[in-house]
Amino acid sequence: MLVIPLSLLLHLSEPNPPIENPVFPPVATFSIVGYDPETGQLGIAVQSKFFAVGGVVPWAEAGVGAIATQSWANTTYGPNGLKLLKSGRSAEQTLERLIADDPGRATRQVGIVDAEGNVATYTGDACNEWAGAVSGRHYTAQGNILAGEAVVKAMGEAFEETDGELADKLMAALFAGQEKGGDTRGQQSAALLVVQEGRGYGGFNDRYIDLRVDDAEKPIEELQRLFDIHKTLFAR
Repeated sequence: MLVIPLSLLLHLSEPNPPIENPVFPPVATFSIVGYDPETGQLGIAVQSKFFAVGGVVPWAEAGVGAIATQSWANTTYGPNGLKLLKSGRSAEQTLERLIADDPGRATRQVGIVDAEGNVATYTGDACNEWAGAVSGRHYTAQGNILAGEAVVKAMGEAFEETDGELADKLMAALFAGQEKGGDTRGQQSAALLVVQEGRGYGGFNDRYIDLRVDDAEKPIEELQRLFDIHKTLFAR
């Protein structure tokens, strides 16, 4: 049985955890959330020097929105944010509610797009540098512990300039961000999540693309390989 010292429990209960947390490292990463007005697709692409980032950052629901939660990630931002969006709140209203209710907001980073293509993003003051975001029509790209602002700027430009479906745009953004230095600690995992009504396997759900690379030397390249296979098998 794992026994956690009282001093560590008290440490983890602090509203604004310190930058060096021995138990839960920050999800230092770069991500992009986006929307395709022609298909209604919503999605997220993410890369990080963090094991299995796809299990933490991306959240999405068809007809509702997409959310990326990172830095000292508060994973309740995913399900709670989707509930708020589903209740009729905009991306900005949802973001305001999430951070208002979170005493650790200074350590959080989040990007949101709603089903109308409206976007909102937030980077707390305690996120590790470089940290920030760039938003445009139907997307927002954000990251922390990055080589610089050029990373998210390149991601936005790639999203805007790439043809194809939403997943193609999201993947192009990941490659562009990495080319500008990406996460300064290196690479480890990546994920791509896209939802669209009735586009899951057999039409039984909305999970159109859900691909994850949990641990690899070049996770974005491996994610692209998996995406190419997906397109070959399931494109219609």
